[in-house]
Amino acid sequence: MNENLLVDLLVQTLYLIIRVSAPMLLVSLVVGLLISILQTVTSIQEQTLTFVPKLLAIFLVLMISGNWIMTNIREYFVFLCENFAQYIR
Repeated sequence: MNENLLVDLLVQTLYLIIRVSAPMLLVSLVVGLLISILQTVTSIQEQTLTFVPKLLAIFLVLMISGNWIMTNIREYFVFLCENFAQYIR
């Protein structure tokens, strides 16, 4: 396995990780921001208040986009298995 192949594989892997984790991270960011604004407006300073809405939002996003995430991961795994002979040289 040469260095170029290894770097390409690493870039593809990192891109896949970013792509499949982005929906949950973005939803968590938006929900956290909205709860923070609500806490600021109402002067509620409870730190644990953001946990349950974020948890429910992330669960909902996983239910909606779970099939897409698993399809991307499965396609990448098939790609790795098909090219396995190149990696062990």
